[in-house]
Amino acid sequence: MEGDDTRVIDDAGNEYLDFVSQLYCVNVGHGNDSVVEAMTEQLETIPYVAPKHDNDARTELAERIASITDDKLSDVLFSISGSEAVELATHIARSVTDSPTILSRYQGYHGATYGSGSLTTDPLTKNTLQKNIAVPGASHFLPPLSHRSPFDADSPEKLAQQAADHVEFTIRNEGPDSVAAIITEVVAGTSGAYTAPPGYFERLREICDKYDCLLIFDEVLTGFGRCGEWFAHHHEGVVPDMVTFAKGVTGGYSPLAGVVVSESIAETIRNDGFDIGQTWGGHPVSCAAGVAAMDEYADGLLENVRKLEPVLEQSLTQLADSHPVVGDVRGRGFLWAVEFDTPGTEEPYFDHRVESGVDPTFEVLATAAKDHGVLFGPGRPTFNLMVAPPFCASEQEIQTAVHALDDAISKSFS
Repeated sequence: MEGDDTRVIDDAGNEYLDFVSQLYCVNVGHGNDSVVEAMTEQLETIPYVAPKHDNDARTELAERIASITDDKLSDVLFSISGSEAVELATHIARSVTDSPTILSRYQGYHGATYGSGSLTTDPLTKNTLQKNIAVPGASHFLPPLSHRSPFDADSPEKLAQQAADHVEFTIRNEGPDSVAAIITEVVAGTSGAYTAPPGYFERLREICDKYDCLLIFDEVLTGFGRCGEWFAHHHEGVVPDMVTFAKGVTGGYSPLAGVVVSESIAETIRNDGFDIGQTWGGHPVSCAAGVAAMDEYADGLLENVRKLEPVLEQSLTQLADSHPVVGDVRGRGFLWAVEFDTPGTEEPYFDHRVESGVDPTFEVLATAAKDHGVLFGPGRPTFNLMVAPPFCASEQEIQTAVHALDDAISKSFS
């Protein structure tokens, strides 16, 4: 397979417009020369430096990441994948609080390793990993969904209050002294790109402070510009205690992940030590890619996401208006979900969690790819279809992609 900017070409010579950025990570586009050159230069200088030793690329990237986060977040610990970044963050939380329990939201995704998978609430992932045997210390709470909501709120403000009150109830029910941290996506990733109602995250911050537990924002998918800012939580005005990152940090060019921690957590680690590390964490070639990718984001790519977000939102909203089976469209920046409902209801058109048979979402994906050469992604649950183009996508490419989706929905749900 080959790639160039927003497009990929398979071994048979078929060209596709990549509107899922492969796995929501090729943010800088395919074939970005600046990133490739930075990686090559690092390889020629020295290909690998153990994490315990100094390395210019690693130091520069850590400093750059710290500079774009909140003032209270000061230090970066590198890992390899998003799942491992979540594992690292939860281990830190348990260590510094001396408490065992991590709370995560239902309909959330945090990874597919044994520990991070216990925080993931997608049943396919969770049950495949655990065979229904839960990792100790993982518990869950209801998400602040506005569509198919588990709450009965009649306004966004009341939804924020009810959903946050439910989190507080969960902490009390678990026993506040046992809760180390809450981990949550700011804008949901593959679980449906849903955003929280105004005031929700401010209330979570207050609850965490009240019960002396940490707030972790999982930005593995949303970090590094996917939602139009360096991190999605910058839209919310709330400072967490830790932020996980991965996918976009290198633009998908090399594996890299990590956790940004507050000064107080960093000080605890420096004083008490932290004897867990990974051979490939902070690999210098990946860090060189990260520095180059950050240059690309700052040099117009983030601005392009901000500029074209209204175009993508309007195009998808118009598509929903013309298809009764599209029950909801939601998202932020270049991360959107199209949800398929039984017309006139908020019930999924097909729910793979409780139904067997042909999933029409995969028919939409196949038709868009085969008939129009456009790639989208399935969500979790799969009644969500994900739209997440590289940041270099143009307005014309957005229109082309949405037209392909329009036709694929018509054919698949006829």
